[in-house]
Amino acid sequence: MKDKFKTVKDVAKLTGVTIRALHYYDEIDLLKPSYTSEAGYRFYSSEDIEMLQQIMFLKEIGFELKKIKDIIKSPNFDRKEALIKHKEVLKMKKKRIDKLIKLIDSNLEDNTNLSFSEFDEEDIIQKQKEYQKEVLNRFGNTKEYKEFKSRKPKSESEVIDMNKKANEIFQKIGRCKDTPPSSEKTQKLIAEWQNYITENFYKCTDETLQNLALMYKEDERFKKYINSFGDNLVDYVYTAIEYYCKNKS
Repeated sequence: MKDKFKTVKDVAKLTGVTIRALHYYDEIDLLKPSYTSEAGYRFYSSEDIEMLQQIMFLKEIGFELKKIKDIIKSPNFDRKEALIKHKEVLKMKKKRIDKLIKLIDSNLEDNTNLSFSEFDEEDIIQKQKEYQKEVLNRFGNTKEYKEFKSRKPKSESEVIDMNKKANEIFQKIGRCKDTPPSSEKTQKLIAEWQNYITENFYKCTDETLQNLALMYKEDERFKKYINSFGDNLVDYVYTAIEYYCKNKS
């Protein structure tokens, strides 16, 4: 037993995770030990410890335990790919630390260096947000994700046509920007966009469409794409979708 498994105390010492936290992870079914004795003692396998490491990675970049549980228990979860993404964040943190060390060395030699840019964490925070969204998109165990994965892969020509259609819809919305988001023409285009998503990705309910609208505003990649069809068009699209979903008969 001792050769194959580690006790709670062993795992806590190895990982730095408290015994209390390990007990809690077991209680909420986030990380259950491979074996529990009749006396209630928990024993963890090497696979359990690997999973704990992944939990620690996801926790470090800001995921709550409930969301971590959904991610790691998803059949789509790819541990290797998740590690690669996390490595990108760590490399950015390392780069920031290296800059801070250089700043300290510079101040030790000449205390007139009043640079503060090295303290900026905005790039790291943004990268973490992007990573969180990508993890959820890739591994999120949602019905929309499952439907998307179950669909037949599109050919290259189909993807080109699909992208062309998306551009056309947003070009039309961009031309409506000087009219109220509630205008009949704009609302018809929002309905067209909803149908486009259903036809090409997954069933786009009003609730799903509202969630997408929020993502368009918050995700820099979507924001940049939509705004390419008009200045701050993403705000117009967001308002138009909100009106559409709330007033749809």
